[in-house]
Formats: sequence, C-alpha cells, structure tokens
Amino acid sequence: MARRIDVTGAGGVRLAAWEFGDPPKSDPAQNGSEPTIPAQSSGGGAVPDGPADPDRTTGVLLLHGLMGRASHWASTARWLSGRHRAIALDQRGHGQSEKPPQAAYTREAYVEDAEAALEQLGLAPAVVIGHAMGALTAWQLAAKRPDLVSGLIICDMRASALGAASQREWADWFRSWPVPFATLADVRRWFGEDDPWVERPNPARGEFYAEVMHESTDGWRPVFEPEQMLKSRETWIYDAHWEELAQVRCPTLVVRGLDGQLGRAEAQEMVRVLPRGEYAEVADAGHLVHYDQPEAWRAAIEPFLDGVLTG
Repeated sequence: MARRIDVTGAGGVRLAAWEFGDPPKSDPAQNGSEPTIPAQSSGGGAVPDGPADPDRTTGVLLLHGLMGRASHWASTARWLSGRHRAIALDQRGHGQSEKPPQAAYTREAYVEDAEAALEQLGLAPAVVIGHAMGALTAWQLAAKRPDLVSGLIICDMRASALGAASQREWADWFRSWPVPFATLADVRRWFGEDDPWVERPNPARGEFYAEVMHESTDGWRPVFEPEQMLKSRETWIYDAHWEELAQVRCPTLVVRGLDGQLGRAEAQEMVRVLPRGEYAEVADAGHLVHYDQPEAWRAAIEPFLDGVLTG
C-alpha cells in the first residue's frame, strides 16, 4: 500500500509524495503486471506522524527521472521501508503532481521542490536516491543544502553536457509516438518492441511507459505534457554539471547499467570528482536500472546504504 502526502513546491506548485509500506508480492518489471498507487491523500499538505517502527529513523527520498513517476520506485521503496521511512516524489509536471502550463520547469525549481519535500516531510537529513534527471536534482540539492542530505545514490545520469542535437532528437522522438494508444497492450508493445529507439525487445521498458499513461476519451495518453518534458530537459542538457558534483560532500554512490546511457569511463570520472564517491554497475541492465534488474539493483546499493544508514 502507499499513502499520498501533499507537498507545496516552488512557486506554490502542489506535489504528490508517496510513502510506501507493505512489501510487494513480486517485481512489476518481471511479472508484467501494472502497479498502481492509490490516490489516498492526507489532505492539506499534512505531514505524517513519523515512522511506526522506532528503528526506522532514517529518511530516504526517491526522485524519478524525466517522464517518470513515484510508482516507478515502488519496489525499491517497499524494500527500504522495512527499516527506513521511504518516500517517493512525483516531481512537478509528472505523475499526480500539478502541471501548470506557466510554472517554472527549471533546474532551480526542481531542486527547490526536493528541498521543500525533505523539509515538509520531516525526512532530513536523508539519503536521496535519484534516477537520470532525478539524480541530477539530487546532487544539485546535496551541493546546495548539505544539511539536508546524508547520502546520495546517482543512478545512470551523466555529468557532461548532451547538447542541442540531443534535444532535437528528443523532440522528433516525441512526435513519433503513435498517440493515442488504443490499449495498454499497444503501449507495452510500442515502447518495448516497436519504438525505433529500442535495439532489442525490452518488456520492462514497455511496462515502464505503460505506467505513465492514463485513459482519455480517445485512448491512452501520457500523464505528462511532452512540451513540459522538453522544457524541463532544455534547462540541463546544454550545461555540464561537474562543478556541482565536486561540491557534494556526503557519501555518494554512482550506479550505471552496463547498457545504460552513462558510460563506464564517465561514471568512474564522476566517482573521482566526488569527494566521497563510490562506484557500482549492474549487468544486463539498461538506462532503467532499478526497473530492468530490481534484484541486482538492490544488491548493488545495499552495501552502500548499510554503511550510510547505520553510520
């Protein structure tokens, strides 16, 4: 089960945070089921009373990547919740958080949202785990507010600039989506097999994108606006982020999928730049490391978490 907690982000944008509890029966990426998060709100931005288990005193904030949502962290969060208070955030423009057309979709806004979540949820100092864009937000937050972050896990996010060509490719990719999709099976098939960006069939990728679709009057469409995703992306792809990485003082684990977007050489350079960096990689995983190989992902991060969370 999961419980929704409202958070007020930068500029008054309302964000949905999700606290996970009971462990899952199996991993969604492996059994083909579509996990959902019930929209149970505590209302009014209320902060929960603290962990029921007195040993679960360490907070963990999980930040999804571009186009993702909090439920993509369900397996990881439930695994963590056995010992810690794990909360995943739907970032602005994503999931069940607000998507105001005129809101800021800048790096500063995303970082301020995460900062607000840690403070309003009473999680700090917390371990922050981020995937892709969420990882960039996590390390920018750690550099800005070291008092809020006790440890950091960076999952498959590059510190180098990606450039204008990358943004054009993404715009073309969004236009290639055959929306609306008639069924969720069509979503799974297109993103898992037919998408020209897929090199070989990838059922986990199909499940990942099925989870960010909602049913409308004419079929299944993404819960986000592609224009807002491009706007979010253009605020970080033109710049490198090595300087901010070097400012992160807490223990940090850089994780990459062997077939992901973060190359080994760059990942190891990131570890070198980080004052307290460590490295791990997950075999047989692509960019969606925690979704492709959930058990191997947990095995890769557990030793680091044990060291940080037990002090």
